[in-house]
Amino acid sequence: MGADQGKDKQRGDAPAPRPEPARFVYGPRPIGALVPALLKPSFRRRAPATAQLVADWEMIIGPRLAAETMPRKLTASGTLTIACTGPVAMELQHLSETVKERINGHLGKVAVTQLRFVQDPPPAARPAPPPPPQAVEAARQAVESLPPGPLRDAIESLGRVVLSGRKR
Repeated sequence: MGADQGKDKQRGDAPAPRPEPARFVYGPRPIGALVPALLKPSFRRRAPATAQLVADWEMIIGPRLAAETMPRKLTASGTLTIACTGPVAMELQHLSETVKERINGHLGKVAVTQLRFVQDPPPAARPAPPPPPQAVEAARQAVESLPPGPLRDAIESLGRVVLSGRKR
């Protein structure tokens, strides 16, 4: 028997696998378990800091400049590429220190050390089509038992999007 045990150690058998925790296929799941699967495709295309810049761009730079500019890429060396038209690039060049301070202040760290401008006007935003009337009514009925307030409004808005079947 001793010879058999020596052979097992030489082969390098892996330890027995740990049992997996029970999965609840039809039960509720924590929202935190869904977040990585939802954000993974987005983070593949853009780093988290760049995604946050894109999402909060208007708040960071102001509505007038945000309508004519769009952050494209943030490199690891701290260079932020901004797409804009020629005249706006000249204006941003003069405001570069202020823009960098506002971006870094918003992100809470020094992420941008240089700005790079490319001439590529941002696409014009098309208004989203209105949701179908039956989706609006169904969402309104679903939340009528909730007390009025911002939470009810947010849930109703989410319900309109979900029930209309359109993607954001």
